[in-house]
Amino acid sequence: MAWPYSSSSSSSNNTPQEKHEVFISFRSEDTRNTLTSHLNGALKRLDIKTYIDNNLKSGDEIPASLVKAIEEAKLSVVVFSKNYAESKWCLEELMKILECKETRGQIVVPIFYDVDPSFVRNQRGSYAEAFAKHERNFEEVNKVREWRKGLAEAANFSGWDCNINRTELELVEEIAMDVLAKVDRVYVRDLDHEIDKLEKLAKLQYEFYQSIISLDNLNKYHSTLRRITEIKMEKNLRLLRLTPDLLSHLEGFSNNNSRSPF
Repeated sequence: MAWPYSSSSSSSNNTPQEKHEVFISFRSEDTRNTLTSHLNGALKRLDIKTYIDNNLKSGDEIPASLVKAIEEAKLSVVVFSKNYAESKWCLEELMKILECKETRGQIVVPIFYDVDPSFVRNQRGSYAEAFAKHERNFEEVNKVREWRKGLAEAANFSGWDCNINRTELELVEEIAMDVLAKVDRVYVRDLDHEIDKLEKLAKLQYEFYQSIISLDNLNKYHSTLRRITEIKMEKNLRLLRLTPDLLSHLEGFSNNNSRSPF
């Protein structure tokens, strides 16, 4: 079944997909038609492109296309539901997500849906039952140990506990806004760092100008201020996340205005 959201990529579609920003890991049987579907819709309304695997997850290894999708995401949302740990596929997705957090600085946002976070962290309740099955049926003991460690690590990240008293609509909207803020910070992280350095430089230049008043010192100070303004404009454009056709339109508009007949 295809998801009814055009902004979402899917491993079940063979056509080229738009580049996504958020990867959502979830147990299909638990949340496909509830939280995950609603969250995907909320992210779409915020113009955030997501990648959701539409296939039922079976087997021990995730395909290369899914590995690539996780690697390309700026942020991964992990929906821990009651039966998440039953799926070796989900656990392998989680391990890849944690690897990308370590090697690529990917942001990870855990959501605890119909499960106590401590059950995930300490593998209790349904998670204890799932691991008892894995240990009986899976020969790779080290792999099971890695899964346990990964769950404990991910459950300690700052995330969302759905057991807190609120409607699912309120919860989904709050999570979507949190994801938007985090994704936006990724887009402008380098510019924020540059703005911070230039603002410190401008302060030093102004102090130097006050101690040794000269036109050259004043010009350097004003040049730094202009550069800060330019970078802040670039930051605002990045946060708009304009499509390539809109960006080319803006560039064309700018070029046309620069060719003034006067």
